[in-house]
Amino acid sequence: MSSTGTDTPSAKGPIPLVIGLDLSLASTGIAGVDWADALRPKGTLRGHPRLAWIVNEITDRVRRADLAVVEGSAYGHGAQAGHHELAGLWWMVTQALWHRSIPYAVVAPSQLKVYACGTAYPAADYPKAARSKVAKGMVRDAVAQLFGLECEGSGRYDKADAAVLAHMGRDWLGHPAAALPERHRRALTAVAWPVEARSRILSATRRPPAEIATEVVDPQHEGV
Repeated sequence: MSSTGTDTPSAKGPIPLVIGLDLSLASTGIAGVDWADALRPKGTLRGHPRLAWIVNEITDRVRRADLAVVEGSAYGHGAQAGHHELAGLWWMVTQALWHRSIPYAVVAPSQLKVYACGTAYPAADYPKAARSKVAKGMVRDAVAQLFGLECEGSGRYDKADAAVLAHMGRDWLGHPAAALPERHRRALTAVAWPVEARSRILSATRRPPAEIATEVVDPQHEGV
């Protein structure tokens, strides 16, 4: 896979369905460009049952996706509790996408912030101990301001991150849902996009986007 510049040409034809995924053991964000949800397993679930629940929920909701965009690991958090299990979840989800022939791209947390806020360090002026939490709020605010999507309630920061990822994928495919300045869009150049799948994604025959979106939000919808 290779990167692409910010001069991605506008594409014609049906709008592709792109799903953003911000993976977490407690609250996984999943979103399109105009909706967002948080998958929160019951507190009693641990270990393999929890991993299975999250993977099943995700695969139910992304089965119609043309492209998935997944947040990569924050390498500075490698010593945190649960990191080993979270890494396992990441590989289980990306393996499930691969198994279903759903192309996916991985976006570093820093580039997610660049696309949303124009900088990888939006909270740089705040005390070091507060920067991470403040930056999450700034990304959430940016999602509301740039994309008109309000992420509220439990998992609101995870929802916002997933929405940014979905917008990045749509932008790369030449179907941006919002016009962003180049200082934001430069984040696209740092992503290893599945360029070999781009033509197939854009040339595939699809049903109306509203019909597909309904199936993504409602995982109980029948069909394959």
